[in-house]
Amino acid sequence: MEETPDKIQGDRLESILRRAKLRLLKMHFDSGVGHLGGNLSALDLLLTLHHRVLGRDDQFVLSKGHAAGALYTTLWSLGRLSEDRLKEFHKDHTHLAGHPVPNGIEDILFATGSLGHGLGLASGLALGKKLQGRPGRVFCLLSDGEWNEGSTWEALAFLAHHRLTNLTFIVDLNGLQGFGSTAEVLNLQSLANKLREFGVEILDIDGHDPVAIEGALKRPVGDRPIAIVARTVKGHGVSFMENKMEWHYLPLTAELYQRAVEEVERA
Repeated sequence: MEETPDKIQGDRLESILRRAKLRLLKMHFDSGVGHLGGNLSALDLLLTLHHRVLGRDDQFVLSKGHAAGALYTTLWSLGRLSEDRLKEFHKDHTHLAGHPVPNGIEDILFATGSLGHGLGLASGLALGKKLQGRPGRVFCLLSDGEWNEGSTWEALAFLAHHRLTNLTFIVDLNGLQGFGSTAEVLNLQSLANKLREFGVEILDIDGHDPVAIEGALKRPVGDRPIAIVARTVKGHGVSFMENKMEWHYLPLTAELYQRAVEEVERA
């Protein structure tokens, strides 16, 4: 029986994660598009954040825009996107493009995907809340490859200078980007140590452990912004995709799709 969002909202998080992963695979297979590796490294983070943490006054920015499929699947699992809308993924004139678009989906605040801009946008939201005395927190998910962009470091300096304690950003640290490993493309050594030098609080976690993710995201607000360094696996949960750079690009064949589904269902 085909899953629908209203059937899964009341399930335990582990069940939601499995069903959402299956829906993500189907959505990408049906559309014949790639970017699955980075979507799978981010999915656990997005689902835990949205199902267990985000409140009415909170806001979220997906800086890692090429993980749009994982975000759409997450919103589907919450009942905020219908099954019919997911079928529009990557089609002509859709609001469910390969990178998020700035209109048509209430939960998506900005168009993102040109990497390096999301943290600045999230910092602006957080500063606005602070200046206006408005409640709620701002969360932002970035890729590790985005730290090659100077604009990301400018945003980090800005949020640290303004002590935006209502901002938490998460780095999906899977070690791979479009043209190789992050160490090969531009080696930043320990990203956590560099972030720490800016005066943010660092939480280093397993980015596929829902308990660890929830605990870090619910960390009480202190006197510093929080950076969560989430150690993840590109292509997580599908053995032939894991830690393989080519799954930044490749679409699924029918045979590989079936293999992926079988692996996820057995997990």
